[in-house]
Amino acid sequence: MSFLIVMVLLLVVMYVLMIRPQRQRQQAQQTMIDRASVGDDILTSGGIYGTITEIEDDDVVVEIADGLSVHMTRRGIAAVLPPEEEDEDEDEEAEDIVDAEGVEDAEPDDEAPVTRGEEAVTSESAADPAPADRR
Repeated sequence: MSFLIVMVLLLVVMYVLMIRPQRQRQQAQQTMIDRASVGDDILTSGGIYGTITEIEDDDVVVEIADGLSVHMTRRGIAAVLPPEEEDEDEDEEAEDIVDAEGVEDAEPDDEAPVTRGEEAVTSESAADPAPADRR
């Protein structure tokens, strides 16, 4: 009798930990695909980014480049991407960049900050003139 109780408890735990979360993920994925509309940016299951231009029942037309569209099924949509938000704070962040001496950087487009008084190391051999004993 106790063996039967243990088996039932194991099945309940397996359902709660494995089956139920998987079903919830599948339902969320299906809801996301059903809500996809014209103009949404998507990621296909093949890893291609694009924008939905037409929807016809179970088929969608996705523009992946200027003038290049592909026809695919809705099941090929892996994710509907959130709309891109423009960075209005980008200019403010660029003004807040301060170099090593505490002077505001006038050119935020520099690739890397320049540190004064330090020499860049490009490889291990340049960093350690005496090679370590390797056995």
